[in-house]
Amino acid sequence: MQHLPEPPPLDRLRSYLETASIDEGRLPPERELAETLNMGRAVLRKALATLEAQGLVWRHVGKGTFLGERPIDTAGDINALIQRTNPSEVMAARIAFEPEVSRLAALNATAAQIAELRSCAAKCRSAATWRQYEQWDNRLHRSIGEAAQNTLLLGLLDTMTTVRRAITWGRRRPGPDRPPASHHSLDEHDRIVEAIGARDGQAAADAMRGHLRSVEAKLKESLGY
Repeated sequence: MQHLPEPPPLDRLRSYLETASIDEGRLPPERELAETLNMGRAVLRKALATLEAQGLVWRHVGKGTFLGERPIDTAGDINALIQRTNPSEVMAARIAFEPEVSRLAALNATAAQIAELRSCAAKCRSAATWRQYEQWDNRLHRSIGEAAQNTLLLGLLDTMTTVRRAITWGRRRPGPDRPPASHHSLDEHDRIVEAIGARDGQAAADAMRGHLRSVEAKLKESLGY
């Protein structure tokens, strides 16, 4: 009986990943996987390196090899994002993301969290300097994320805030040393908070989207876009 030749190591590894039941996306240890696939560990590492370059697996020293692309979970990854992005991309991401966070906040916020949102909006109005305003503005947006009651979304919001502050924070503010009473964000904040307080998810999402579009327009104007 004629025996068919074994597929190349890379094909064997691909076939294994497509058919095996892999617990929590983590591949078995190299020694065990090499034995299962009937190949040397050096050959296995070369095949894994090829798949890692293609974004099909990722490796963490000391923890193992995992399916999928490497997640963004280190300061180095965030710094790389900061280097590659720009204010327009940051605002587009916020407009796509934060309205839905606001919608969830309207559904899930506790009474204490709604009180905190109202306090943050009020402190934005009473801020004596732009720096104070920006601190309370940042706290308001994060409090909305907390009120959504979703740990993963809050982590994504924090990552976005880190990138946003590195890209756009510290720009010079024109005019007075503190936000004027007519500053667009003040009324916009109130509309967002009141919609969340009224448990109106659609109104909260619409109010946040309108607010961020105003911020985007002002940012582009200040940066000469």
